[in-house]
Amino acid sequence: MERDCIFCLIAGHRAPAAILYEDDRCVVFRDSSPQAPVHLLVVPRRHVASLNEALDGDAALLGHLVAVAGRAARDQGVGGTGYRVVINTNREAGQTVGHLHLHVLGGRLFGWPPG
Repeated sequence: MERDCIFCLIAGHRAPAAILYEDDRCVVFRDSSPQAPVHLLVVPRRHVASLNEALDGDAALLGHLVAVAGRAARDQGVGGTGYRVVINTNREAGQTVGHLHLHVLGGRLFGWPPG
């Protein structure tokens, strides 16, 4: 856990967020600056700065985060219509918080390619 990391603070219930789901490995909450009608963040409790810092031993955690993202999308009613799961890595890709997180976006039509 990083002292000044907002996502670590949220995961530890020391900063406010609209938490929709949590377990021993992650939390799911609404993005404070939503880019779609459904915009959730799936955040591991353990601080991992980005996907670049995830190690081979993190495969189970990464798989869990993806499974939770799917469950959260279904719970929010976008499982049948469609949703996007995004991991931004580093500044040029749009990562603004230095803690690995998955964006779950749905409730509108998305174009391709993204960005």
